[in-house]
Amino acid sequence: MASAPTITLPFAERLRHEARAEAVFRALTVVCAALVLAVLAGVIGALFYGAWPALSTFKIGFLTRTVWNPVTNQFGALAAVYGTVVTSLVAMVIAVPLAFGIAVFLTETCPLWLRGPIGSCIELLAAVPSIVFGIWGLFVLAPLLQHTVQPWIIDTFGDLPGVGRLFRGPPYGIGMLTAGFVLAIMVLPFITSVMREVFLSTPRSLKEAAYGIGATQWEVVWDVVVPNSRAGIIGGIMLGLGRALGETMAVTFVVGNAHRISPSLLAPGTTISASIANEFTEALGPLYTSSLIALGLLLFVLTFVIIAAARLLLLRLERRGSAA
Repeated sequence: MASAPTITLPFAERLRHEARAEAVFRALTVVCAALVLAVLAGVIGALFYGAWPALSTFKIGFLTRTVWNPVTNQFGALAAVYGTVVTSLVAMVIAVPLAFGIAVFLTETCPLWLRGPIGSCIELLAAVPSIVFGIWGLFVLAPLLQHTVQPWIIDTFGDLPGVGRLFRGPPYGIGMLTAGFVLAIMVLPFITSVMREVFLSTPRSLKEAAYGIGATQWEVVWDVVVPNSRAGIIGGIMLGLGRALGETMAVTFVVGNAHRISPSLLAPGTTISASIANEFTEALGPLYTSSLIALGLLLFVLTFVIIAAARLLLLRLERRGSAA
């Protein structure tokens, strides 16, 4: 009768060593994950602590008022929140169709020898500092819009019922529309890169099968590539939106920095990040400083809510795809 195999000492020692290494590895991963949560909690706590004097003084009025007067210590965040949301939405309206078209061109119709150079040029846009975009927007884009584009927009759309309110007023050059243009250029490489990668992940067999039954190139893109990449497309858009919401220097140059709400996209406005950048070094008094920190807390909450909503939407899409 054969005896049970015995484990030699060196082999047993190696098993114990691997078990200790595995335990250390798991502990390190847990510490890293906990560190991220601790930093996040620390940021939230610091912002809330700094913003509490303003929040306790103005209460809900801090969110509903547009007044921002450091002389009388009256502060309201509504104008800054409005400008942040509007400029980001303008940027998305401009950037998303462009990013989609570029991604489709690079993955479906572009010659192979041209894909690399065009892709590299788009990715290089992400490396340009934001202050460079701001200077370009102030000295190049704003005069161009003021003397050519905005007068044409006012004459063409200003008298239309309803939508005409968005395009009325004098052509300042700077304003929320200009800030939206600059933000669109800044977020374009991020959205394009994500869309291109998810389009490339579509199985080639699916596209070949669609072509085999007589589908056109547009039908393949819209009926095969886009449904297969829906989650990635939404993720790329939300990545660009988060980048647009938090942009500071480029927007500060071209938004106009006016604490007021105007229905016209041509009018100057402000954003949360631009207000903080412009006024934090000049803030005198604890209430003024606390109000600026409260703006930062609002921006944090706004970004978190948008990202959480995007995550929930992606989960719903994944469940719907699994059910299908």
